Amino acid sequence: MTVVAVLADPPRPGLLLPRLATTSPLSEAEAASLAAAMLKDTLRAVEASGGDLLVNYRPDDLLPDRHVRPDESAEAAVRSLADDALDDPEAARFEVQVGSTRSARAGNTVTHLLETEGVQSAAVVRGDTPLLRRSTIDSAAMNLRTNEVVLGPSTDGRVYYAGFTAPIDFEGAFVEPTLETLVDGANDAGHDTEFLAMFPTIRTGADLATLVSSVRARWQAGRVVPEHTATFVVEHGLTVANDDEDGTPTLVRD
Repeated sequence: MTVVAVLADPPRPGLLLPRLATTSPLSEAEAASLAAAMLKDTLRAVEASGGDLLVNYRPDDLLPDRHVRPDESAEAAVRSLADDALDDPEAARFEVQVGSTRSARAGNTVTHLLETEGVQSAAVVRGDTPLLRRSTIDSAAMNLRTNEVVLGPSTDGRVYYAGFTAPIDFEGAFVEPTLETLVDGANDAGHDTEFLAMFPTIRTGADLATLVSSVRARWQAGRVVPEHTATFVVEHGLTVANDDEDGTPTLVRD
């Protein structure tokens, strides 16, 4: 069984999705609310899968000073989101991230799980891929039975899922384009790599336009949608219009 570590930050304005507020109709506060909704859906997908959920949060001492709040710790903020999202919050593990960079934090988590705890496979997932489904997580676990590395590719060379049965050199491994750097690390370690279906990760206005269109299309077709993210899209009146002279789709608000 794969331990799936969801990398979670407290959803505070300016801390998460900083580019979204400058490239979309959303404010910093709204971008933080969207980040919270997407994290909830990600946690729920992992809980519903056959993997073991580990909520891996960045503690206060690793946050920029301007995002540390005396009235609410990072752990409390993340636990509150998990309590709201999960059917059984008590079944989830919560552990702090360790490391000064994203590569170090993700790498330390995977290495600790594989080498110290002796789990068969470990994966890290970012909380900005709300279309991620439990079936994809279970498919990744199956692929990890025959491959040392399994990656979920996303837009702009990103990765939404990175699973391992053996460590690689994680120094700089999650530097963008993450997909290529992780494959380079796997090759250097002599590991086989398999790939999952592509899902969008949400960092910019263009990413959000893709998500909004996908959510609304799935809703209209009567398919499953990520509950919390879809609610955010509807409540904030987000749609994709084709108003430009060159026919470029544009994210707008009703």
